[in-house]
Amino acid sequence: MAAVLIAASVIWRASITTRGYLTADDFPIVSQAHEYGLGGLFTLYNNHFMPAGRLVTYLIDRLTGYEYWPYAALMILGQLAVSIAFYRLLKLMLPAGWALLVPLTLFLFNPLTLEVSAWWAVGLNLLPMQLAMIVALAAQVRYVQTGDRRHLITLAAAVLVGLLFFEKALLIVPLVFLATLFLYAPGGPVRALVVTIRRWWPAWALLTAISLLFLGVYLAMATGSSVRVPRSAMEVGDFLVQFFGSSLASGLTGGPWSWLDAADGPAVAAPTREAQWISWALVAALFALTLWLRRSVAGRAWGLMIVFALLAAGLIAFTRLGSEMSGVAGLVPRYLGDVFVVAALCVGVAVAGLRRPAADGGEPVADPVPAPVRRHPQQFVVGLGVGLVLLIASSVYSSVDFATDWASKAGREYLATATRELNAAEPGTVFMDQPVPELVVPSLVYPWNKQSKFFGPLGDEGPVFVTEARKLSVIDDSGHVRPAWVKGVKNKPGPIPGCGYRVAGGKTTTIKLETALINYWHAVRIGYISDRATVATMRIGDREPVTFDVHQGLNAMFLLRMADGDEVELTLRDPKAGLCTDEIEIGALVPQPM
Repeated sequence: MAAVLIAASVIWRASITTRGYLTADDFPIVSQAHEYGLGGLFTLYNNHFMPAGRLVTYLIDRLTGYEYWPYAALMILGQLAVSIAFYRLLKLMLPAGWALLVPLTLFLFNPLTLEVSAWWAVGLNLLPMQLAMIVALAAQVRYVQTGDRRHLITLAAAVLVGLLFFEKALLIVPLVFLATLFLYAPGGPVRALVVTIRRWWPAWALLTAISLLFLGVYLAMATGSSVRVPRSAMEVGDFLVQFFGSSLASGLTGGPWSWLDAADGPAVAAPTREAQWISWALVAALFALTLWLRRSVAGRAWGLMIVFALLAAGLIAFTRLGSEMSGVAGLVPRYLGDVFVVAALCVGVAVAGLRRPAADGGEPVADPVPAPVRRHPQQFVVGLGVGLVLLIASSVYSSVDFATDWASKAGREYLATATRELNAAEPGTVFMDQPVPELVVPSLVYPWNKQSKFFGPLGDEGPVFVTEARKLSVIDDSGHVRPAWVKGVKNKPGPIPGCGYRVAGGKTTTIKLETALINYWHAVRIGYISDRATVATMRIGDREPVTFDVHQGLNAMFLLRMADGDEVELTLRDPKAGLCTDEIEIGALVPQPM
């Protein structure tokens, strides 16, 4: 049955993943892999340390560029590996029986983890972290059960591999300690803490050394990086209410059932007020039922879940708030990607009990089956089956709107259209570098939202960028290649009828602009008619002059310049040459009007 559930969940997730495409942070990550190569493995991205993830992205970029199938295939395979590992962990920690399917189903079909297996930038971090969490917990449990220190090698390796993909994997260290303390240490809180530290101190010594080494490296690399901090206690409070009251509660019951569209990225959880009340009631009922059946072990399991969730939420609150997105931060599913691993495991312990180390060092001993379950085993199995079917149905229902939203990808359409039109463009078509649409890559990641960065992975098939050209094209917001124009500040009308401003060879002509320019990069278009070919020098405001070739007849020139001031000076090198112009415009590149 477990194999059927795992296969069904992977197929379900694959059907959603393959409908989407790369989005938002994916494009800068791929562009950086293309530009930096292996030299960029240890650079931070948005304060994230992920050299192993960068290496994987680099290899895919070198092999297939922007082809999506390798990214989707790796996420699906990663989800399969995590699912199998989680099932093996459940078999290790929980007694055999149908109750084991409860945490397995809760983890496999959780709608709030769909983002982890669908969005490359998230899956690249969280799938390896989830796998590392599970392997590390399994290694620690085997160490606790057998006392064999060889399992510490697996524990250390799991933590180290997780850290190579995501710095947040450092949470594995307190998770292993907390799981040992809550689930395996005997006695009350004080005694359990003392026993945990004394009995399994080699694990804590090893994990402390790894943590200190990693923090030293990470903090050295993060010098100069910007770290957001919450703006107020109210902001933190709102986040925690959303995190626990909306996301975690609904995620434990197959929710959130409704979503909030997040532009080109994955949707965020948006359970209605009624849905929140229902999810709270169901979670409270599960708490009460498990505490009635298994008071001691269930209480410890729920304690572990709450403490770890608080730890994960606190980390997010004090590193990711303080932006315009803080108002919905607690509804972002990826922030709970690690919490749901622990939550599902804790639900399993609360429902099924725990296999504990035997006092004589033999086979682990399972918690006894509660009396109500022993007296009514058939009713228990039927109720369990009905509950699992309802949970899966709720999860599938919740995934419908998420999948619909995920299937709409502006970046895919923009890239496909631009690639098709670049291939059909006439030889010599050139462009000036501009930002891609905000919906495709947000300006927050500048300069990686520039077209030169975005199209870099296309190599020779991408656009050619210049800083001056007689004939210029632009890629519009839909990805179409169109003739360029400039929209901005124009020159004041010239005094000579039919000519505008006359520029005679060897003399400087000053041309006034309608308004002063903002000191920034501007596109310049100058339309002119010249009686012969020569070279012109142009100065805008107090900036350094620039030269460009002048061609005989009616022509135009596009230039990309840092400019300010309210006048343009033109000089021709050939003293016998002359030109007329009354068509200077400085500002932003736009498609030529139809």
